[in-house]
Amino acid sequence: MFDILSVFIVVVGLVVFEVVNSIDNAIVNAHILKTMSQWARRWFLIWGLITAVFLIRGVLPFLILWLTHPDVSFIQAWHIVFSGDINLSKEHFEETSFILLLGGGMFLLLLYFHWLFLEKKNPFFPIDKLIEPRNYGVWFFAVAALLLVLVLYFARENPIAMLSAAVGNAGFFILYGFRETAEKEEQKMLSGQSTKSDISKLLFLEVLDASFSIDSVVGAFAFTTSIPLILLGNGIGALVVRELTIKSIDKVAKYRWLKNGAMTSIGFLGGFMILEGFGVHIPEWLPTLTTIGLVGVAFYYSRKLIKKQGNHLV
Repeated sequence: MFDILSVFIVVVGLVVFEVVNSIDNAIVNAHILKTMSQWARRWFLIWGLITAVFLIRGVLPFLILWLTHPDVSFIQAWHIVFSGDINLSKEHFEETSFILLLGGGMFLLLLYFHWLFLEKKNPFFPIDKLIEPRNYGVWFFAVAALLLVLVLYFARENPIAMLSAAVGNAGFFILYGFRETAEKEEQKMLSGQSTKSDISKLLFLEVLDASFSIDSVVGAFAFTTSIPLILLGNGIGALVVRELTIKSIDKVAKYRWLKNGAMTSIGFLGGFMILEGFGVHIPEWLPTLTTIGLVGVAFYYSRKLIKKQGNHLV
């Protein structure tokens, strides 16, 4: 049963997860905004909130929840989700939540393994230090394939569960292809080679923002299936990230290992979702505790390093 403490724990976890998971996006946004005129910056930072907070973090979670529960009509889902009865929403969607959990868990685990094996990083956690210096990048695709085979094997008696895992896998690689293209376009903009107008850049940032938001939206379901709570937690986190984009994203970027904490927490959340999808009970406080713990440790040692190097945070 949801009580005030449970709601508080879930919302805090969602806010922390949203903020740390969106730092890379905020840094990209800040750099591109510097190449745009004043009116375009204001438009993105103010009116873009409608898209970032309400459309992406409000409508998208609802659509995901509805599409992964084929026994519920759109109108029924809307009534259940926004009736204000959190327990009713949780109980109604619990029976078929494995569809969402397996697909979302697969997506998040692939996101983590992609970062671990293929992306450049400053190693912090033991597994980072094991993988990074040895250039095991080629193993990402082997791990991704084996992970899919493993999940499909354990879900073999339920075709819907197998389809969910396959959709999560496909969704990651589709998004991965889009981001590869977006990164090349971003480099053109930052190098001055792009001749795009401010309107084109605004559209690019909105689409890029939406693609990054998918990670946060999918990860939010590791904390709760309550759309109002997801909207509240992720919405607050998105507002914080916008504020950082305007005022102090360069300071946040100094925290060397913050992304390690964020991405490692994504790996754990993906694991939690898959385990829950197979019926393993995960305490509702565990995702929040794990996220805050990993991010907190990374933040603490990053701050300690900054002080040791004599850099200023203010």
